[in-house]
Amino acid sequence: MAPRTWTSLAQSISAELASWAPATSSQDARREECLGLLQRNQDEALRKGAAAEHVTASCFVLSPQHDKVLLALHGKADRWLQLGGHIELADDGAAAAALREATEESGVPGISLLSSVPVDVDLQRLRGRFGGCAVHWDIGFLAVAEHAAEPVVSAESHDVKWWALGDVEHADAAVAQRLHRALS
Repeated sequence: MAPRTWTSLAQSISAELASWAPATSSQDARREECLGLLQRNQDEALRKGAAAEHVTASCFVLSPQHDKVLLALHGKADRWLQLGGHIELADDGAAAAALREATEESGVPGISLLSSVPVDVDLQRLRGRFGGCAVHWDIGFLAVAEHAAEPVVSAESHDVKWWALGDVEHADAAVAQRLHRALS
């Protein structure tokens, strides 16, 4: 097997996005925009700090009963978000990156993706402490924890905790909307 390059990783992520059939026209348009970014910029669309806009991956980690979701109070954004972050060259794609990030950021063992197919793509305009990064094209996935273990706060977050699905709106309305879309 040839060593992975950022370009080959961009192609793998494009294939992941192409395998997804969004339920809404707005999500289909967002998927097409993200695919366009990957096609135009390939490696710069993935490498942290290489461009003002790049692709990230995240997942909504559900409890085993699917009645809670794990959220992190993000250190730079200073808001409650699903677990995720930048894609690394060692990742096999966006799904693998989302799973890796969720495990790293939560310390919860036994997290597994419900599917390797994305559930949404979200455009996140950044400000403040994100430096030259202006936009994250975040590819979202659904995951489940083996058990609702007590999370461990990573260096990237101020807090990590389980939220009842009905309370996510109080944490962050945009995250609640994405979660609702992911679970539909």
